[in-house]
Amino acid sequence: MMDTVEHVVARKRGHQRLGAETRKGNWRALAELQALLEQGRAKARLDQTQLARRAGLGRTTVSQALRAIDQVPSATTVAAMAKALGLDADRMLGLQMQANAEAQGLTGTASDGAGEGIGHPICACDPYDLEVHPAGAEGDAAHAAASTALPRTAQVPVLPGYVRRGHDEVLEQVVQAASAGRSGMLVLVGSSSTGKTRACWEAIQPLADQGWRLWHPFDPTRAEATLADIRRVGPRTVLWLNEAQHYLGDAQKGPDIAAAVRSLLADPGVAPVLVLGTLWPEYDRAYTTLPFPGEPDRFAQVRALLAGRTVPVPDAFDDAAQSAARDLAAAGDLVLAAALDRAEAGRVTQDLAGAPELLHRFRTASPPARAILHAAMDARRLGVGLHLPLAFLTDAAVDYLTDREYDALSPDWAEKALAELAAPVHGRLAPLQRARRRPSRRAPGVRRDRDTAHGVVYRLADYLEQHGRAERRCLCPPASFWEAAHHHLTDAQDLGRLAHAAETRHRLQWAYHLYERVDPWFALKRLVGFRLRAGDREGAAELLSEAAAQGSRAALFELVDLRLGSGDRHGAEELLAQPAASGDPRALRELAALREKAGDVKTAVQLLTTAADAGDTPALVDLAGLRRAAGDVEGAERLLSQAADAGDAIAQEILRSERMRRVRRELRGPLPRRAEVSAEADAAPLPRQPEARDDPAADRPLAQAAEAGQPWAVVELARRRQQAGDLQGAERFLTNAAAAGHQWAVIQLARLRHAAGDHEGAEQLLAEGADRGEPTAFFEIARIRRAAGDLPGAEQALNRADETGHPQALIELFLLLTAAGDDARAEDTVKRALNAGKAWGGTGRDVFSMWSYGLDPDGTPTPPW
Repeated sequence: MMDTVEHVVARKRGHQRLGAETRKGNWRALAELQALLEQGRAKARLDQTQLARRAGLGRTTVSQALRAIDQVPSATTVAAMAKALGLDADRMLGLQMQANAEAQGLTGTASDGAGEGIGHPICACDPYDLEVHPAGAEGDAAHAAASTALPRTAQVPVLPGYVRRGHDEVLEQVVQAASAGRSGMLVLVGSSSTGKTRACWEAIQPLADQGWRLWHPFDPTRAEATLADIRRVGPRTVLWLNEAQHYLGDAQKGPDIAAAVRSLLADPGVAPVLVLGTLWPEYDRAYTTLPFPGEPDRFAQVRALLAGRTVPVPDAFDDAAQSAARDLAAAGDLVLAAALDRAEAGRVTQDLAGAPELLHRFRTASPPARAILHAAMDARRLGVGLHLPLAFLTDAAVDYLTDREYDALSPDWAEKALAELAAPVHGRLAPLQRARRRPSRRAPGVRRDRDTAHGVVYRLADYLEQHGRAERRCLCPPASFWEAAHHHLTDAQDLGRLAHAAETRHRLQWAYHLYERVDPWFALKRLVGFRLRAGDREGAAELLSEAAAQGSRAALFELVDLRLGSGDRHGAEELLAQPAASGDPRALRELAALREKAGDVKTAVQLLTTAADAGDTPALVDLAGLRRAAGDVEGAERLLSQAADAGDAIAQEILRSERMRRVRRELRGPLPRRAEVSAEADAAPLPRQPEARDDPAADRPLAQAAEAGQPWAVVELARRRQQAGDLQGAERFLTNAAAAGHQWAVIQLARLRHAAGDHEGAEQLLAEGADRGEPTAFFEIARIRRAAGDLPGAEQALNRADETGHPQALIELFLLLTAAGDDARAEDTVKRALNAGKAWGGTGRDVFSMWSYGLDPDGTPTPPW
């Protein structure tokens, strides 16, 4: 008969008294842990060898975990055995930590509060639940061999051996600091399927045996979960922010999340904590790039959080990493060996994550399935969120099909296509997977928004999303895409991003309709802006007049501004008269401003007084300005004080500034008279400053920097040699800088050789830079070929520059074609730029002058609408 837990515990306590009498503590937790594991093994009818195979452990390790009377098994071992036996991992790990505490003569509870706080013990976490990509392709012989080595009940995706690279060294330092008690954060930046998440998982394994916990916030959404529970994070916790753009990039909650994480890292009361995250390079650039002057700084908090806390992850294995991978493969890692055989240019992690198979499935998909994938790719690259509604995908896909493909559709084409795309490539990875979008939680009685309702949604595979961003960057989605978005998408952020994408592509009609779904007034303002840019002031005024007639106060004031902009002051006053008579404060103030400019100060005062009597504090501020202009400083200050006391921020700032100026005048006293300067002193010439080329000593710091490997110093030395007429010296310096990879030096060296008559050498140098994908090399080739009259060659070079993503390439091509008199191809070039959503400018030709009502999705001019 099978022993009960109590019998096993009693027997083990007897062994402990006989074999470990000199040790402190009664080892109660270890005995209970071993008894539960033993009972689980007996229920599963496994011997120790079978259990070791199922748990992925050595037989000796399992035997010691079950039998040793004075050695506590590691947390990793306990977690693996608990998972293999279907036991409660949290309970098992709690007993393991308690046994460790008893072994150290402690209180019999988990030390350092490791068992408290949010999250789960790291050893109880599944790397696949943390979004580590399963490795090995479905049907792959190596994957099958690795999986079938396990019992049927334990056949799961297999993680291949891990190859350490440069970023792992940085990760290790951060983890060691956390283990020593110092909170830290690191975000790995790299493209999809480059091994970022796996690297984080491997890095935290040393923390598992120390009892650390891991919290992966994702329910109901990642951003909501983080903000709701980040204050519950306790010491010795890893905050797992995989795909950190879903946390930090959230339009509404991202700044708050960044601020909360900064506070968590700085809080000594919860130290140590470790924050690990991953990001794609495009998100990292968006978050860390300073905005242009005057633009809102949306990512200030995120930029501060990421400063000094990111490390790049390369797309491919270098020679050292490939050598280490081959050693693992030679030692028996069949999955890694198969990936090394297939991978091109060191892209081993992408192969392991199924990228080649995903691309093969995409390229060989049936026409309906491929159309759905194209719609999903376009939705993601234009800003729609992760979860794509089924109805949107199927309706959007229609215009991606040719006429023949559309005619061949069966009644159940959508179901068949989705089933085809949902078939896994390996593990749980598929081109398009059905997902479950959790609704936002609401208090009782609070109305649920439409965009949080339940619905069937799908998620595009990360690698295919990134492939679509690159391959389809110059394509504008067809009409069915925009119509499906308008009808089926409900999330305001998704609609707003799509509307902006339509506007940048000059698809003005769809931009307006999508904006209208989010904010009708904003849509009208954009529409008015379209008409004004097209030079149609009457059309803009007509739109505003119609909205004002329907009661839009904002449209009325926009119309007033339009009248004033065209010099029609009388028309503006007529528009303001009626709302002013009704007591509208803004109308009273604007009408007062117009009367003041016309010299009718008395009427202006009367209008402002009426508004102020109705409680309008800005009117008090305007009245104060009139009083000051009339010389009544005290009266002006009384009015400002009255407005400031009522909470008017502008009045408060004016008073504060006035008081500061008054204090400064009192402290400064009379200004000293300026000293007289003689005419001779004014006329004396300044001493001549020696130029850098005249003073060899000035080159010494640059020479030292150049010897230290600084390319900028080499380039500056070359520039000085060229200015001094020493062309051989300049070429010597530029050659060194070009060899060091300095792009500007390559261009300057090519120009130097071209000017010296070495055209072949210049072209060869530029061709080498072009082969490396350097856009400036293409531009220089285009300049040289254009000067030589080779327009096709110049055009080819500019097209290659555009392929690198350079925003100026198509503008240069437009100017080239225009100068050649090829207007039709010049306009096609503009459309290419618009299809890619590239800003168009610098040509002296506005797209509104070409197509004042915008373009249809297929690129034809939109009729007046």
